[in-house]
Amino acid sequence: MARLRNRKKKVFLKPIVKKKQEQQQQPNVDPITGNKIPKSFVFSRGKLPGPLRQLQMDLRKLMLPYTALKLKEKKRNNLKDFLNVAGPMGVTHFLILSKTETSPFLRVAKTPQGPTLTFKIHEYSLAVDIAQSQLRPRCPQDLFKNSPLIVLSGFATGDEHLKLTTTLFKNIFPDIDINTVKLSSCQRIVLLNYNKDTKLIDFRHYSIRLQPVGVSRRIRKFVQNHQVPDLRNLQDVSDFVTKSGYGSESEADEEAATVTLTSDLSRVNRASTKSAVKLQEIGPRMTLQLIKVEGGLCSGEVMFSEYGNGGNKKKPDGQEDSEKDNEMEGSDDDNEEEDSDEDIEENEEDDEED
Repeated sequence: MARLRNRKKKVFLKPIVKKKQEQQQQPNVDPITGNKIPKSFVFSRGKLPGPLRQLQMDLRKLMLPYTALKLKEKKRNNLKDFLNVAGPMGVTHFLILSKTETSPFLRVAKTPQGPTLTFKIHEYSLAVDIAQSQLRPRCPQDLFKNSPLIVLSGFATGDEHLKLTTTLFKNIFPDIDINTVKLSSCQRIVLLNYNKDTKLIDFRHYSIRLQPVGVSRRIRKFVQNHQVPDLRNLQDVSDFVTKSGYGSESEADEEAATVTLTSDLSRVNRASTKSAVKLQEIGPRMTLQLIKVEGGLCSGEVMFSEYGNGGNKKKPDGQEDSEKDNEMEGSDDDNEEEDSDEDIEENEEDDEED
């Protein structure tokens, strides 16, 4: 007879692996200032053409690191679904893109109860278009590791809707403490310039870099790149130091654009030395017009309207576009089918550059 052996079954133990979201969970409160860190969702309502979808991705990168870079949305998701997910995740602001027959619109809303600012996008340029127009586009790996600084210009006119615009955009990015902020974390800046004559807002996004004052371009490149210079065509090493370079070598160091550093930033930008502040546009670029301010979240009392509240007066094209956009969003809210929160999937890889 064959002998039967009792073979012990190998037990497979599934390793316990923490989810990536738990590993990279971001704080809700700034440990230095003690203030709540604002977070954002950037999404669309209705169908967007290809360029506007790319503009949506550019806005998500601009809002890094406290945004959902890979937010997945479905057609049946309505505004309530995003609002239900925003609460547990600490999302404080919505940036909503939409498109009518004639114009695209951008809504900036404070959750959960508003207010909501509606902007008409007159012109826009994508980040890739701006990079292609530059001779030397600049985008370091850690450029989007920290939030950008916000600069508002021309909004001090005394109008209530402009004061509200200033407050909303100030609170959409984290606060900084000038006494404790690290200069190395200040790498981007968002500029909003209001023109009171045209009532248009120029929206720009720049990267910040510092160049030491009084150092030739050749020496600066040598220190930064750690490369042995080519001295074969030179008679003496002094020729390498004194010989004029090409391009930025002829740029004059403006006194108004120089700062004295309080800490070391790199091998060439040392503390107590003067450095020139250089801004390079990285996009996206937009020209906006504020057309409406609502007291609630995409609804409620109209606190400001660019076209007035005339009842029987003929409405301009921009106002008709805005009303069409509101009807489109209203149709989403009136949908009887209740969507679950699981329909909105959020993959938080915000600390990484796309």
